[in-house]
Amino acid sequence: MDCRHGVLALGDSITNGGGELQWGVALQSWALWVARGLALPYTGLALDGASVADVLAEQVPRVPEDTRYDLGCLYVGVNDVRTLEWDRAAFERDHRAALAFLRERCDRVLTLTVPVDLGRPRAGAKVYEVNAAIFASAAAYGALVVDLAGFGARNLVMADHVHPTAFGQVAIAERALDVLAAAGMPVRTQPSVLIRYETTRWGRLRSDLTYSYRHLKVSARAAWVRHRVARSGTARTGT
Repeated sequence: MDCRHGVLALGDSITNGGGELQWGVALQSWALWVARGLALPYTGLALDGASVADVLAEQVPRVPEDTRYDLGCLYVGVNDVRTLEWDRAAFERDHRAALAFLRERCDRVLTLTVPVDLGRPRAGAKVYEVNAAIFASAAAYGALVVDLAGFGARNLVMADHVHPTAFGQVAIAERALDVLAAAGMPVRTQPSVLIRYETTRWGRLRSDLTYSYRHLKVSARAAWVRHRVARSGTARTGT
């Protein structure tokens, strides 16, 4: 009997999901929403803080042997590109290895790029490098790509400019489902149809104030980090 086990998801905290409710909507993984949209079982092995090397070392070995899936999802790179040790060649090598594994075990493989406006301080030009590496490895293994380079909005991304909100996870899932549908995979429903919420004037005001406060904290910390880095550079160069 030819049996498939639905959706397999590897990655970091963005794919792991979890966090604050948004207007009563649970913050669930975009990959889980994709599985629900496809009406397929879900296996999520993503771990908070994971790099692409962690995916290979900790998540791939946890995939049961001799198990096949309808769809394999990989979203990783955010933690890699935000480190001082960023190495495009090493990232692309490991990203290709992860996609190669998924290609062996899944009928379709889906990977995602990284939003350009990433983090505070911003990750900067390194994001273009990580996205180029993701596109290159996807082309090498025939993986579908969800391009999130321009992703980001007040209600879709948290104040840290890294983690999606509950609505952001839904939005990512619907982009992924559009890519899958274009590739011929039957989509049963859109995740936005499955959520229910109501807003109030006071609730919106409170939400805006909370976001503004958190954004101010993140921006202040980013300015402090930039200042320390600048001072450190000045000390090293003697200028």
